[in-house]
Amino acid sequence: MTNIGFRILPAASRVPASLLKAFRGVVVAHLSDSMNRMPAAQGLRAMHKGGQMLGQALTVRVPPGDNLMVHKAIDIALPGDIIVVDAGGEITIAIIGDIMSSLAAKRGVAGMVIDGAIRDSSELGQNRFPVYARGVTHRGPYKNGPGEINVPVSIGGMVVSPGDIVVGDSDGLVAISLADAPTVIKLAKAKAKEEAAILANIAKGKADRRWVDEALRAKGCTF
Repeated sequence: MTNIGFRILPAASRVPASLLKAFRGVVVAHLSDSMNRMPAAQGLRAMHKGGQMLGQALTVRVPPGDNLMVHKAIDIALPGDIIVVDAGGEITIAIIGDIMSSLAAKRGVAGMVIDGAIRDSSELGQNRFPVYARGVTHRGPYKNGPGEINVPVSIGGMVVSPGDIVVGDSDGLVAISLADAPTVIKLAKAKAKEEAAILANIAKGKADRRWVDEALRAKGCTF
C-alpha cells in the first residue's frame, strides 16, 4: 500500500550537454530579462564563495525542517544535477549543512537550492560548491519524512519542474524549461551584446539619453 507523501518518481530526461554548455557564463539578469522577468526565486541568496551555478533540476519537496528525502536525493543524484528543495521557506530549522553539501559535491552535484535554512554557514561560505538558501540557523533537521522527489516544486514563488535548467549567480537564480531554453539563451546572448554596446558608449561619453524624455512625453508628462 502506498504511503501518501512518500514518493520518488522517475528522473527527468537529461538536458543535452550542448544546450547546457550554451548557458555557461550567461548572467541571471539577462536570462530573467529574456523571460520578461517572470521567473524569480524571491528571498534566496548565495551562501557559497561565488561563481555560476549551472545544471538541471532534481527536485525535492519536504516538510519544513525535515531532510530525510534530501539525503535520498543526494544518493540518487547524477553528475550535473542541482538538488532543488522546497522546504516551505522555514528558516528556524536547517535542511543541510557542511556534511550534506560535501556529500553532494563528491557525487558531482552541481549545486543545491534550499527554500529553507542551512547551517555551517562559515564552512559553506568558504567553498565554491554552489548553495542557495533563504536563511541560516544552528538548529539541525529531523529525518522522519515524508517527502517527494522529481515533482514540481515552488522555490521562493518560482515553480521548478524536474529537468529544468537552473542557473544561479550573485544576483539570484532562475529556472528555464527545456522547451524554452533555446529561445531564452538566444535572447540572453543578444541582450549581453546590447548592454556591452551601451556600456561602451557610456565609456566614450556618447550615451543617448533621449529615450527618457520621449518616454515621459508619451505618458503626458510636461517639463
